[in-house]
Amino acid sequence: MSLGSFIKKQFIDVLQWNEETDGVLAWRFPMQDFEIQNGAILNVRESQVAVFVNEGKIADVFGPGTHKLTTQTLPLLTNLKNWDKLFDSPFKSDVYYFSTRVQTGRKWGTPQPITIRDKDFDMIRVRAFGMYSYRIADARTFFTEISGTREVYTRDEVEDQLRGILMSSMASSLGGANVPFLDMAANQALMAQEVKDGLAQAFARYGVGLDEFNVASISLPEELQAALDERISAGMKGGLGADKMSGYTKFQVANAIPLAAQNEGGMAGIGAGLGAGLSIGQVMAQSMGGALQQPAPAEEPVEARLEKLKGLLDKGLISPADYDGAKAELLKKLIG
Repeated sequence: MSLGSFIKKQFIDVLQWNEETDGVLAWRFPMQDFEIQNGAILNVRESQVAVFVNEGKIADVFGPGTHKLTTQTLPLLTNLKNWDKLFDSPFKSDVYYFSTRVQTGRKWGTPQPITIRDKDFDMIRVRAFGMYSYRIADARTFFTEISGTREVYTRDEVEDQLRGILMSSMASSLGGANVPFLDMAANQALMAQEVKDGLAQAFARYGVGLDEFNVASISLPEELQAALDERISAGMKGGLGADKMSGYTKFQVANAIPLAAQNEGGMAGIGAGLGAGLSIGQVMAQSMGGALQQPAPAEEPVEARLEKLKGLLDKGLISPADYDGAKAELLKKLIG
């Protein structure tokens, strides 16, 4: 190299990152045609880590402090470069800074309901929302697995990946937790803890440490929530008891009676609507489980019920399809 070319060379005496832009997690020091001067100063602030990368391989990692760059302070890079003595000339190496500050107040939510098995309601779909915080815990792993050689890597970019990990880990944690939905909804801290343990392990594989994780709300899709509200209402009106299906049937029949009474066909209308050829007395006796303390009335002759069905059809209270279906059931019973 000629003296003129050497003089034109630009040397770096101080390396540092001021973190002027919020939300940046990884930043590559702008080398361009610059070279790092032997004995240059590397400043690493609290909540930062500096990583030297030589030809795509991580050489040395520096924590917070002021470091003078020599062969003594760059042992791995010295070995890679085969410097067998103190180097006097400048050298080039990519230097990446990583922010290790805790990224707080990050929102998460399930874009689609997660299907899990529940011991009370069998299969249900759950939606949840909350907050979490994280930080870069292992700069080496983070560089290798996520950020790579990009000049700038932002919080938004890493969170695109973290959301996918979060949803996958959450589905696995909830699916294997065997915690009933009602318990999760009543104790959101319990649900958060069930998810956090598995999520922390998943984040660690990418050099990310999970600092906090909480659940702000947990809910069912609207149609399932409506069914749950109805079931809760049934319990309040007499309890489901040991026989849950029986209690739920009682509740449905009890709700159907006032509606049927408003029809001109009265109780016969209920029998025709059920389409099973059963009188309302039998349905109530079986569903209410003897709650009325009365024996079931005698079964009405099939011929009489056919006449009532025809009357309901003539009055427009039932459709021809309903009439044909109920008639077929009754005739089948009549002729065996």
